[in-house]
This record gives sequence, structure tokens and C-alpha cells, in this order.
Amino acid sequence: MPSKVLIIEDEAPIREMLAFVLEQHGYQPLQAADYQQGLELMVEPYPDMILLDWMLPGGSGIQLARKVKTTEHLRHIPIIMLTARGEEEDKIKGLEVGADDYMTKPFSPKELIARMRAVFRRVNPTSLDELLDIDGLVLDPVSHRISANGESLDMGPTEFRLLHFFMTHPERVYSREQLLDHVWGTNVYVEDRTVDVHIRRLRKAISQHGHDRLVQTVRGVGYRFSTR
Repeated sequence: MPSKVLIIEDEAPIREMLAFVLEQHGYQPLQAADYQQGLELMVEPYPDMILLDWMLPGGSGIQLARKVKTTEHLRHIPIIMLTARGEEEDKIKGLEVGADDYMTKPFSPKELIARMRAVFRRVNPTSLDELLDIDGLVLDPVSHRISANGESLDMGPTEFRLLHFFMTHPERVYSREQLLDHVWGTNVYVEDRTVDVHIRRLRKAISQHGHDRLVQTVRGVGYRFSTR
């Protein structure tokens, strides 16, 4: 699934240019023109990154960055500050409130994408193309192959995406709604019970060597992928 990037920038031409660049590179942009609108877009499924202008109507980017980094359910979202202020003191101030990087306007789209990828690598070191191996269950996202203790497994594309999401996000509980958003996407309408159907199919596909135990039901909440 494409990473969602929230652009909080009050100048419409800059905001729309950034959205265009992000779309060209496979990201899903969200746009906010001021402090309050930016806050309102920080809801589930949460953005994967925030591009945050320093000067905003309704509050500063520094204030917003501080709020994000001190809010439990938002603090994991990386922030790149975008500003015309290039003084070292300003950069330090942005980084001290929790920004992960700082870019001074004007900057090239190429540099922005490179900085974004670098931040993503730092905050999520597991590459989307990286071979995953958990307890002998191996998933190769490049060749689209799965094996258990060296034996090839067969499963449908939805179960593959579901397993890939679980293996890249272990030890966390996800509700059915969250799994729908992350695996199926927000533009597809499917019912919550669809998740249960595909969970059963996934467990069956990986059950031969006992790996179905890794996909755990958390009663009243959802599902977790765990070796514990």
C-alpha cells in the first residue's frame, strides 16, 4: 500500500506542487492548509509521514510538531519541517521539538524524496522489499514466495498482503478496521467479517508446520502476530 503523507502548508501552489511530486513517486498525499486542518487529518489510519511548514495560520509548525510528538497515538509519525528559515538556531529548534529532518525552501523535488526515504529507513528499518523470516516462516516480497521450514506454501494475494503486514508489524494488536485500512485500503468497501474469513484462510495456509499459532486472536480487540 502507498505510504500516506500529510502536507501541512498554507501556500496552495507549494502544497499542490508537493502533492503532485508525491503522487509521481507512489505516495498518497493528504493536504491541509492550516494548523487546525492538519490536526483534523491526523486520524486513523494515521499518516505515515508529515511534511510540516513552519509558519501556519492558527498556530506554528513548531507548536504542531510539539503536539504530535507529545501525543501517545501520534508520536510515532515522522515529521519533516519545511521552511524558508535557514538559520542554524531555527533548525535546532525544529529538531528539538521532535522533527526528524529539516528542509529549507526552496528545495528540489529530488532532494525531498531522497530525504523522505532516508527518514522512512530510520524510523522503519524493515524495507518493504526485505526478506522476512520469523520462526522459519519466510516471506520474500520481491519474488512473492512464502515457505515454512524450507517448504513452499501457496496462498492467495490477499492472504499474502495480510501476512506481509503482520510480519512487518509484529507484537502489535490491530482491530479489524485497522487491518481493512492497512491491507485492503480506504477506497475499497468490505465488511469487517471479511477480515475473519481471510485470517482463517491465512492460518490454514501456514498451519502445516504450526505457524498458524503466530496469528493470534485478541478477544474483543482484533488480531496480533506474535511469537510469544
